[in-house]
Amino acid sequence: MEVFVRNLPDTMTERQVKKFFEPWLTRLQIYTFRVDKHANKNFALLTFVSGSAGQRFLLEHGQTQQGKIGFNQVKTKLFHMGKPVNCTQSTNTPDKHIVSSLRDEELRRITRVSSTDPDSTILYKPPKVQRVFAINSVSCGQWGFSKEEPIFRSHFHTMVTGRILFGHGAVVLDLHSSDLKTPKQQIVMRYDSIESTVTGHQDQNSPPISFSLTEAPKLYEKIPPPTENDVLVQSMRTMALQLPSHRVPYNPVKRKRISGLNKSHQNVVASCLCYRVTLVDRHDMKSVRALEKIPRNKIPRSIAFDTVMSFDPAHAFPAQITKLNNALTGARFAQFPFGAKFQLQRLAQNGYLPPSRVFDLMDVVAKLSQGISWSVKTRAIRRLSNQIPYAGPATDPYELSSQALSYLLVDSIDSIIKEDSYSNGYSEQPEQIAQILKATVTPTGIYLYGPEPEMKNRVLRKYSAHTDYFLQVSFLDENSEQLWYDRVTSIEDIYHKRFKGVLDSTINIAGRGYEFLGFSHSSLRAQTCWFMAPFTIDNQLLYAKGVIARLGDFSTIRWPARCAARIGQAFSQTFSSVTLPAEAIKSMPDVTRNGRVFSDGVGTCSSSVLEVVHEAYGQSRIMKPTLLQIRFQGAKGMISLDNRIKGHAIYLRPSMIKFEGSTAYDIEICGAAFKPLPMYLNRQLIKILEDLGVPDEAFLTLQDEAIRQLRDATTSPVNATNFLRRVHVGQSARLPGLFLALRDIGISYSDDAFLRHVLEVCVLVELRELKHRSRIRVADGMTLYGIMDETGFLQEGEIYCSVYNADGPLILTGDVVITRCPALHPGDVQCVNAVDVPQESPLRALQNCVVFSQHGERDLPSKLSGGDLDGDLYNIIYDDSLYPPKTADPANYGRVQPIDIGRPVISSDMSDFFVQFMKNDALGRIATLHQTLADIHPQGVFHPDCIKLAELHSDAVDFSKTGIPVDLKAIPKGAKVKPDFQAPGPRVLMENLITLDNLEDHVDMEEIEELDEYTAPTPKYYRSEKVLGKLYRAIDEHQLLKEIQRSDHTQDPSKSQESQFNAVWKFIQDKTALIQYAHYIDFARNIKADYEDILLHTMFDYASQPHHHVSEVEVVSGAIIGKNGAQSKRQRDYSTTMKERHERDVDYIVRCILQGEDTSGTEEALERSIACFWIGHQEITESKRVGRLVSFGWIAAGVCLSEVKKFERKMKMGEMPQLGYY
Repeated sequence: MEVFVRNLPDTMTERQVKKFFEPWLTRLQIYTFRVDKHANKNFALLTFVSGSAGQRFLLEHGQTQQGKIGFNQVKTKLFHMGKPVNCTQSTNTPDKHIVSSLRDEELRRITRVSSTDPDSTILYKPPKVQRVFAINSVSCGQWGFSKEEPIFRSHFHTMVTGRILFGHGAVVLDLHSSDLKTPKQQIVMRYDSIESTVTGHQDQNSPPISFSLTEAPKLYEKIPPPTENDVLVQSMRTMALQLPSHRVPYNPVKRKRISGLNKSHQNVVASCLCYRVTLVDRHDMKSVRALEKIPRNKIPRSIAFDTVMSFDPAHAFPAQITKLNNALTGARFAQFPFGAKFQLQRLAQNGYLPPSRVFDLMDVVAKLSQGISWSVKTRAIRRLSNQIPYAGPATDPYELSSQALSYLLVDSIDSIIKEDSYSNGYSEQPEQIAQILKATVTPTGIYLYGPEPEMKNRVLRKYSAHTDYFLQVSFLDENSEQLWYDRVTSIEDIYHKRFKGVLDSTINIAGRGYEFLGFSHSSLRAQTCWFMAPFTIDNQLLYAKGVIARLGDFSTIRWPARCAARIGQAFSQTFSSVTLPAEAIKSMPDVTRNGRVFSDGVGTCSSSVLEVVHEAYGQSRIMKPTLLQIRFQGAKGMISLDNRIKGHAIYLRPSMIKFEGSTAYDIEICGAAFKPLPMYLNRQLIKILEDLGVPDEAFLTLQDEAIRQLRDATTSPVNATNFLRRVHVGQSARLPGLFLALRDIGISYSDDAFLRHVLEVCVLVELRELKHRSRIRVADGMTLYGIMDETGFLQEGEIYCSVYNADGPLILTGDVVITRCPALHPGDVQCVNAVDVPQESPLRALQNCVVFSQHGERDLPSKLSGGDLDGDLYNIIYDDSLYPPKTADPANYGRVQPIDIGRPVISSDMSDFFVQFMKNDALGRIATLHQTLADIHPQGVFHPDCIKLAELHSDAVDFSKTGIPVDLKAIPKGAKVKPDFQAPGPRVLMENLITLDNLEDHVDMEEIEELDEYTAPTPKYYRSEKVLGKLYRAIDEHQLLKEIQRSDHTQDPSKSQESQFNAVWKFIQDKTALIQYAHYIDFARNIKADYEDILLHTMFDYASQPHHHVSEVEVVSGAIIGKNGAQSKRQRDYSTTMKERHERDVDYIVRCILQGEDTSGTEEALERSIACFWIGHQEITESKRVGRLVSFGWIAAGVCLSEVKKFERKMKMGEMPQLGYY
């Protein structure tokens, strides 16, 4: 039931309205209701879970009929601030989705009450505790030590009249400066960013609370309410706009993000991550500590410790960092190479060490033996960042002393020298990989990373001797995610002042000034671009402008977005390059009809060109693809084999050529059709297929099969092995084979916590992809590159699809479904006829692709989400259960003309566009709203709002090329409630046992009224009765994880990792009793150190912040666990690159074990592997920063057991290997 409420104050918020009605409704035993109130309006709507509840309320407080003066027949009249509040039954039918959401909320309330008191029907109320305390000062600094006693070294201090508020997810400092001209400000520190909390003793006057953070806090400045003059001006504007007098445009913004509280704070905020406040009332300390004891809260535990605060202007952070920068660029340390200087500046700038301590280290480095290479010294300096403990009262002061850091540096150098002596010949990275320096720009600072391995692009390949002059720069929030849209918070200053300021200036690192260079299409969406510092080449100083000029002629392109996209082709990652003679490059016309290009982005080549590529491109030597995605001069797109072409030739079409002026003849390979890729459903595609008539059972059956496979993955070593191979985990480490090898010797992998956790994380990631993204594998489906039929054989509505997979060659025939991601319009899914071609057709030579017809009124790719043939991937489904009984006409969006600035594009134009794109990219917002409205409306994706959103989504996709953002006012209005499948999932806790925690759902703490105006209301969800809701509810994460863990750990839980290692060691000893391995112990020790150094770098490089790290299990499993539900896109991208990097690293380590110092053969591989396993088993590393590292032992076990099997095989065949006997 819906009740209409009149005569409320215009300025009243929804939460204030709810708080007003709550006590009156509680007296009527009504606990579940919803309030909707528009800003600056004097009315609201109350929605009740049932008609009876609404009638009870109206009977007591409502008006049933209108009298001469207002309403009458009221038992208890409601007043707010002396004014009567009138309530009547609404003439509208309540939104069924809101009512559904309220019913679910009521059910949860009753369930929760009955679980604590079966006879109670009273609403559960959290305990009332004080959570707001007065403070009188705020300091920002770093922990230090004086005479081995911890002290708080303040580098910024201000006296304030303020409050500290302990909210649900963060500590908030609300600051009121004594200077009346300074706006009110806020410091927000998320609980999960607080490393430690130190509280002073209660008997102190103004006792302090100190927070050590792993990332800089978010800073805000409150925007004061409009003055009477502002209101008058706005009213005049309203009249000028001829709006109704009561319709004054509402501005919800109440605060803005800032980069520092003032200039002094800006100088230290990024590197000084400790904050200290003092309480006004010393008795409040007892209440602060009591907050930690509230059940199920997220407030971190504190330690009580008396610490003093010091401030010495001579040693203030800005002065220290200036001294360090002068030293890095001065003559005294001129012999230091840039790589070493980068790492030294990184230690101070990222807040690992105070600048003064880094300066001391420079003296230590300078005094080191000249015989030690700078490569070794630089790696040792970088290694320090992974070894330095967090500073604070709980840290041993000696560990952060200059002496201890010097010893740590020298020990690292010795270790690296030994490691290198045993890995000679293997440390060379693949030709397509470059070591790249990186930086992250946040609202408060710039953080340095790397060098990290990255796939090369045209620029890096061209200037391969100068890669450290290029810097990959990301623009992100403090938590390494993109800035979050918040309707009450303005982030204009962050985009247009902070980020644009960096883009238009230089990033100074150890004397080099890096300036903006450009970005690729994919890096633009990731908010990452390239900077470069000038360097000398061919006796000429080369700047960013010169690098661009050498790429081609862009002077005729007058659209910033398009110019940036064309230059960005040179920044696309490419696996390899092949040089062709000039005479091999030929041209051919496009196939056009009705203003459409049927051959958009695709050319052809002869078989001899492919042979050259196969020879140069390592992966192609085994799997010989017939399609390549390329970059060549100013051209981009696909080339496919045409065996009719004689000689050595490659044919490019005009649609492939994006700019002229390049003279290079290197063909760069971006991708190739090695094999058919798997096909996965997603929520958008499922919704379209549902609305096209595919029954729910088809999707539920596919999901049930996927869940069955996940359940089975942990039931036996064979299933676990097959699962790991399917998700491509641990290939280089031989992890899948290790599970079987352990089974063969009577040992269960599930008795080892590390191996068990690796498998469970892999299963959990797949499970969360199913539940939170509906990413369901379609066995009878595939994903393929698309090209055009050069022979003209295929007719309109026909495709040719030839693949070669593990089961051999397959040519699809019959009716199939074809689509392309992302698909939002119902016409993005089409049904076509797959046909075979004559045996003599050139198409028969093609593999792992879908070939489209060149006939018809309109090309098929353009009908599928506006696709083309320059490298787009297409989904083909030949599962009859997913074949829709109807299809819709495809969308036909007109081409948007890019913005023409009327002059040649310059660097600042492209950086302007980069900022505009970061600010206005609405792609995710549109896709999510489309998903919501398609579920709410009975017409689904055919509803006009969804059709409009599909068009806006297409515009958002093209924004990166046109420079024209989506008009946010054109986006249809969102829903008041969301479908249940959009709710966030539980957090993953990775401790001794991987568990899921629903902490967000039940925090026993009251909301803070003071924060209401800055926090969005908690989203409400309704039970979706459409297929996405059914799929979502069919998976119980908690229950499935428990079932998987039970089946995964059926052995004796008391067995430790040591006992598992011992059992494997006993087997190896029994099989190789006469083999001598002791002479390889030092070799093994150094290989282990080398591996763990690489592992630690990976753990820290892929963390969200410099002071964070991902776990060893996450690295080995190749999956960074998402905090809530499925991984974010950035986490998925990071997981992919992290997995690839770890696979390369482990492959290098395994080759070291197998071939030793002699890279030519595998003599004594068994002896080396035994020694490595022994060291991995006996000398387990314990790190204060990351805990125990155990994966090397299992990598060595996999190699060793494989070598033992080879040894046994040779013994049985009578081939006695050459052995060293005791």
